[in-house]
Amino acid sequence: MSLEEPTDSTPELVEESLPTTGDELEELLGEHVIRRDDHLNAPGFEIRPDAVQDVLFTLRDEAGFDHLSCVTAQEYEDRYESIYHLTSYDDRTREVSVVVPTAKDAPKSQTAEPVFRTADWHEREAYDLVGIEYEGHPDLRRILLPETWQGHPLGLDYDQDRPQIVTLKEHANPLQEDHADDEGNTMFVNIGPHHPATHGVLHVKTTLDGEQIADLESDIGYLHRCEEQLCQQGTYRYQIMPYPDRWDYISAGLLNEWAYARAAEDMADIEVPEYAQIIRTLGAEVCRIASHMLAVGTFALDVYGDFTAIFMYAVRDREKAQNILEDLTGQRLMFNYFRLGGVVWDLPEPREDFFDKIRTFLDELPEALEEYHDMISANEILQVRTVGTGVLPPEVAKSYGATGPVARGSGVDYDLRRDDPYGYYDELDWDVVTEDGCDNFSRLLVRLREVEESAKIIEQCVDLLEDWPEEERNIQANVPRTIRPDDDTEIYRAVEGAKGELGIYMRADGTDKPARFKIRSPCFSNLQTLPEMSEGEYIPDMIASLGSLDIVLGEVDR
Repeated sequence: MSLEEPTDSTPELVEESLPTTGDELEELLGEHVIRRDDHLNAPGFEIRPDAVQDVLFTLRDEAGFDHLSCVTAQEYEDRYESIYHLTSYDDRTREVSVVVPTAKDAPKSQTAEPVFRTADWHEREAYDLVGIEYEGHPDLRRILLPETWQGHPLGLDYDQDRPQIVTLKEHANPLQEDHADDEGNTMFVNIGPHHPATHGVLHVKTTLDGEQIADLESDIGYLHRCEEQLCQQGTYRYQIMPYPDRWDYISAGLLNEWAYARAAEDMADIEVPEYAQIIRTLGAEVCRIASHMLAVGTFALDVYGDFTAIFMYAVRDREKAQNILEDLTGQRLMFNYFRLGGVVWDLPEPREDFFDKIRTFLDELPEALEEYHDMISANEILQVRTVGTGVLPPEVAKSYGATGPVARGSGVDYDLRRDDPYGYYDELDWDVVTEDGCDNFSRLLVRLREVEESAKIIEQCVDLLEDWPEEERNIQANVPRTIRPDDDTEIYRAVEGAKGELGIYMRADGTDKPARFKIRSPCFSNLQTLPEMSEGEYIPDMIASLGSLDIVLGEVDR
């Protein structure tokens, strides 16, 4: 659109509104829609298994749904089902669910990978755990379990007592020596799974052409802990909340708890008191600072090996944040502080001492951040290693479903705290941080700047809590002892975790336990971008790129 002033000969252009309501989207999709299957958060449409790409291309290109947030797969007594949860990077409040049922005797569906690159890993996980085959998928292999695994663990007929035999390939010699090939100049290098720079048990299969990376594959699944199945065995009201702390266990527990709380509260129509929302917001931002501190410290350790100064400085400031969280929740990592409808208890007494501790921490942050910029972002070695390496263009980031600092470091202005407001964020003054460099250095700067914004949010929360009337300090809503959502109620809700969009899909079956519980891990989608960032670069650049993603394998594998 022209930026010039409209003249008599230049009619003012009015941008047409994109279809958003269920009726508008149904009209757009036309004959592809078998029937409506609306979810609590979004209109939903059942489509044929052979129309997946046509429908998703239409929704992406004509309706602006450019973010495939999550793919959920499940088996029913009479069918299999894949659900594509779509939204928009420009308007997070626009959501739609595309439901693809397949026959029980032929669980085959068209792949969505040509439309959204992030569907590659999501569909592989659905194939691995549920057993749905995605026709046309470029690499339909197991992703969390070994290739030799027998059966699909989330299938209704799965025999968990069946012996699993991990076999070697026929005639393969496990002790075969390395050899050189006269016709090529490639070399295969294993990085991990037990290596400090992999940030957990991650195996990176790397093929080098000379000294440059020609191909790269992330091998995950070493830490799969069945977190989704554990949640499906717990009651909404009491037994699920302790588990989210264990997904991203790097000080981000309250952010994880909020993801579950938001989904369950929306499903059960529970309204959280304003006072409890402020406490949640304060605690969540302290968690964000603690998480970013460790991310910055380990990133510097990865890039130029500074342990005694940079890493320990970051741990020092993370320790201050953890002390605040310990005072608030009684724990340092596994908080279990949120409850459906609010929080488990009020602020610690004496309140004045708790507020003074937070204000002291906030007062010391600017000087600490200046130290980080002096020793990290202004460091010539780090700049040489990170500026212009690990480049992730914004459109590529969107196609892979990247979120959080990874997306914002590529100039993608997307943050659920602002774009899909929850808690008390929309009542506070703060800014979404973006950088346009699209490289490893930009992702570092985003995290450092986000610490400043989190400090602004915390300070405003403290001001509000200090002046809150004592008689209005309601920490929990009146929540039923037993929560039983109606049968086939479905919802997908997300929050802005420290590492990106952390979402929860739940389907109810009329009991007090969810029939399906799906965790949308930001690290899972962000890690998919590693080959895009690394191919054509050198191994040290790949280590820097991996560090800039700030993944935690407990959340990738779940």
